[in-house]
Amino acid sequence: MGFFSPAIAVSVFLPALLLASASRAAEPGGPLATLVAFQETLSPAVAARLETTPKHYRQIEPSLYYLAALHGERLTGLPQEAQLETLVKLARFIDARRQAAADRVVLGQGRDVIGLLDPDRGLDPREVTTIARAYGSSPTVFKRDGNGKTIQSVGDEFLTAVSHAARGDTPTTIVVLGHGLPEEIQSYAIPCDRLADAFLPPATPPTATPAVPESAKAVDLSHLVLVCDDCYSADFSINLAAALEKKCHERSLPLTTLPVMIAGTNRNCVGHADFGAKFVPHFWKDVIELYYIRRPRQDAITLRDFFEKVDNMMYGYGRVPIVEDGRVTGYTLVDPALVQDPVVFVPLDDADLTTLRKTLGLPADAPLARWLDVG
Repeated sequence: MGFFSPAIAVSVFLPALLLASASRAAEPGGPLATLVAFQETLSPAVAARLETTPKHYRQIEPSLYYLAALHGERLTGLPQEAQLETLVKLARFIDARRQAAADRVVLGQGRDVIGLLDPDRGLDPREVTTIARAYGSSPTVFKRDGNGKTIQSVGDEFLTAVSHAARGDTPTTIVVLGHGLPEEIQSYAIPCDRLADAFLPPATPPTATPAVPESAKAVDLSHLVLVCDDCYSADFSINLAAALEKKCHERSLPLTTLPVMIAGTNRNCVGHADFGAKFVPHFWKDVIELYYIRRPRQDAITLRDFFEKVDNMMYGYGRVPIVEDGRVTGYTLVDPALVQDPVVFVPLDDADLTTLRKTLGLPADAPLARWLDVG
């Protein structure tokens, strides 16, 4: 049974050039029209040229597809061999950024945790506080629980906490569990624009004297990790990142680094949960199972743990393994509605963007988003 509500629309604040490219890439019948089309046409040749395992390739294959589709006009205009070589380079770029980010701590000693839990479901604050404390993190959880507070007041308190975390330098992980839409934390009616504002310094009126010199206005969110386990959380993450970039541009704020964003559901996917003695969405339930219930516990939970064990456990929703000679050789899709395949977005720096432009053969000033889906 699905937990979260369906979306109404998706609107991503990406540069017009990127949107146009993605639109043309999705023309009916093209190899980049859908993930399935990509898997049936271009993907096997890419996989054959990569020195990797089938399991690892299936972890990055959707990421490669979405990156390729975003630049579909450029790729589909290349000769076949050049197109294949470019796709292989893009896959290796994804792998390189994935490996570079793998040791990034999500829960660990000295890290603060801010939680926001759906008010109308059986989510218990202990589902965040217990695992956070087990890894030496300091949690603060917000949830409207009948204590006289309103949806708005709890949402405001959460946003205030996010603002303090963003403007400080304490490593902080923000965990959101609840209803979601592509442009909104639906449980508390918080649009991605408003959350983006919480991450940034207050806008300065045009006539006001700047409170800080221009040199001190750079936005560095590298100490933050955002985890969203709700419907359309990948779409929300993309919209949030685009809103951050757009607002920084409008306010002449140099954007150094976006936060790491972990989405419990991939693009256009709803989230699911089990209803029983306890209520926890599938994604966060698997995190608790793997890294709190199971022993021995490790020192910290890193992005590598999400790339590997969490991803592997989540892959079983909607699929059944094919076992041959005592080992899993593949999966059969049995219920597409249950598939939500989490995804991690990591920030890109200027050197990364330069590499990506060269790989795609784009001009040095071509607009690119400062994040990358790494599976």
